[in-house]
Parts: sequence; C-alpha cells; structure tokens
Amino acid sequence: MSVPKIQILNINIQSISQQELLANLKKGVLITPNVDHLVKLQKDNEFYDVYQKAEWVVCDSKILYILSKLLKNPLPEAIPGSSFFTAFYEYHKDDPNCKIFLLGAAEGIAVKAMERINQKVGRNIIVGAHSPSYGFEKKPEECEELIRIVNESGANVVLVGVGAPKQEKWIMKYRNRMPKVDIFMGLGATIDFEAGTLKRAPKLWQKIGMEWLYRCLKEPKRLFKRYFIDDMKFFYYFTLQLLNQYKNPFERQ
Repeated sequence: MSVPKIQILNINIQSISQQELLANLKKGVLITPNVDHLVKLQKDNEFYDVYQKAEWVVCDSKILYILSKLLKNPLPEAIPGSSFFTAFYEYHKDDPNCKIFLLGAAEGIAVKAMERINQKVGRNIIVGAHSPSYGFEKKPEECEELIRIVNESGANVVLVGVGAPKQEKWIMKYRNRMPKVDIFMGLGATIDFEAGTLKRAPKLWQKIGMEWLYRCLKEPKRLFKRYFIDDMKFFYYFTLQLLNQYKNPFERQ
C-alpha cells in the first residue's frame, strides 16, 4: 500500500487512518511521533536517522493532528500508540499466527500486562514479557540476553516500551538480530496502561487533545519540564514552517 505523507518539520508522517493501519501493518518498524519527538528531532541526529529508516511513521498526537489542519493536506486522524496497541491485539485475537512479545516497563509490570491481555483476548496472544534493567541499552550482555529471549519466544511482533528515543534506537540497532520478528513497535507507556499501573486520561481529555496535561498532573516531577519547557519549542519551529522559514538541521544545504 502506497501511503501519502505529510511533512511536519523534518519528518514525513503517513496520512493514514487507524483502520487502514490495522489492515496494512504486516511488516516493519512502527514509530509514533508526538510534539516531544519533534523537539528531540531538531538535535538528535541518531534519532533522526531512525525516523528515516522506519517503515511506519504514524501521528500519535492530537496536537499534531489539529495543527496539521493549517497545512495543505491535513492528517485524517491521530492514532495514539497506546490505544492503537489495544486495537491491534483485538484485531488479531483470532489469528494464531500473531504472537506478541512485550519488552519494557518496571519489573513485573510487563508480565502483569501479558496476563491481563491474554485473559481479555482468550488465548496466549502475548507469548513473552520482560522488563529490562535501567540503562539496559548501554549493557551489551543484557541486550544479547534480550535478543535471545525474544528469538526463543517465537514472537513475530515486539512492542518495546521504554520511552523515546531509547526504544526506537534500540529497535533499529537490533532489529536484524531478530529475523523472525515481522513488526516492531515503539510505544512508550503502553505496557503500563495495559497492566493497569498507569491510567489513561478520561475520554473527554483525550478527545480535546489534553491527554498530555492529564499525564503531567499525574506525574508532575517527571513530565512538567518536558511539556512546559522543552516541548514549547515545537510551536516556534512549526510557526517557522508555516512561514516557509524552517530549515532541517540535518539536511545538507
């Protein structure tokens, strides 16, 4: 399927609905940009390279969706990664060839998410779960062990939820070491949501694009600086784009 793309700052986001994505996501790396990603993408060259290599780049953010209406071709909808994953395993619940591995969250939480999802679906669609140690991506021996665990699980879908840009970089670095895995997803706090240890914003907050504020109120120490200081830069960059003044910092002039 050839999917049209919309440029926001220095990345191309696929203009696709959730139903179209569910029907066509058979292979590749799925990453879900939001405002925070786009700010990081102005300085992090390695993260930018990951975006260039990913097969699926899908809008996670209601804010990006709303702002895209100011562009020539707006996005059809926002597809938050956490709700997409729920839709994904429900879509594949009767497909015995869909076998998912959960990698991420704090100790014990990935296993709890696995148990809850399998009970909900009525079969063992989640074939394995593991919560890596803090800073695991810098520990070659642990990464080797994770690759072994995933390969031995028989999974063909891997969800990595350890936060951006760590999860996306880890996937791209090691994807070729897991040849039986068709789909990789970098989906942040999704494992916590599925385990029930972190609650998503009420539907109204989600609908009006304020899920980020709800999460900030729940975790102010961790998220206040990200949302109210770091991510505010995005609006400056986006204004430059609207004025045709934005320049990709990683593009050779």
